[in-house]
Amino acid sequence: MKKVEHIGIAVNNIAEASKIYEKLLNTGVYKTEEVASEHVLTAFLQSGPNKIELLQATSEDSAIATFLARKGEGIHHIAFDVDDIEAEMARLKQEGFILLNDKPKRGADNKLVCFVHPKSANGVLVELCQNENQESRDKNQD
Repeated sequence: MKKVEHIGIAVNNIAEASKIYEKLLNTGVYKTEEVASEHVLTAFLQSGPNKIELLQATSEDSAIATFLARKGEGIHHIAFDVDDIEAEMARLKQEGFILLNDKPKRGADNKLVCFVHPKSANGVLVELCQNENQESRDKNQD
């Protein structure tokens, strides 16, 4: 894992939360995106090298809605940037971590993603992220 890619924060209202974080970080939201497969609306802010992803549920049966109902607004996950998500998934499985998906899936911000179960990481939901463009570049170099 190369670096923290972003910190995901679950919010009830992304428009209201965006205003708060724009003031806090003194920067604007640079991208909003709906990830229909995950029933979530996302907004990204960047402060220096650090990114924050705000997450709002778009369906009552989404993972974010469940999280908000159980824990309320707050930090949902921490994401790490990886060069080869499939290799990292294989390594983590071999180390005994429980992954929430068997194959990488398309996430927000042009990423392939995979989540590590919080039970495997001391109660923290961990997301692995690989730029989709990285996969294309790697395949074109072969």
